[in-house]
Amino acid sequence: MIRYLPVLIHLALFVYCLVDCIQSDTDRVRNLPKGAWVVLIVLLPLVGSVAWLVAGRPLGGSAPRSVPWPSTATAGFPEYERPRPLAPDDDPEFLAGMRASDDRHEQMLRDWEADLRERERRAREADPTTDGA
Repeated sequence: MIRYLPVLIHLALFVYCLVDCIQSDTDRVRNLPKGAWVVLIVLLPLVGSVAWLVAGRPLGGSAPRSVPWPSTATAGFPEYERPRPLAPDDDPEFLAGMRASDDRHEQMLRDWEADLRERERRAREADPTTDGA
């Protein structure tokens, strides 16, 4: 396992430097054009990677990137431009719909009970042999 460590370090350095070079701003790259740095890193991985870190990488790292918060949505981040769904217990429209549905069900239940009582009353009046139990 130890004998593979230099190869893994070399590969990690190569990938890191290549990705860092590609993502760097073109006008901030030092000493060579950005395309020349990419070619150098790919053709001479160890030498090109070390050279990129020493002489090509922009000073101070790459420019800071900011991700907008949902309140400051900008184009390019459509997931922040969509309205955020509310939890059901926070959504007034949902709660009003639930209340209306409950009211309809309660009224339907009252109507069924009244209809059942009316049928039972008619059945008792039509059959005088029952003693009302």
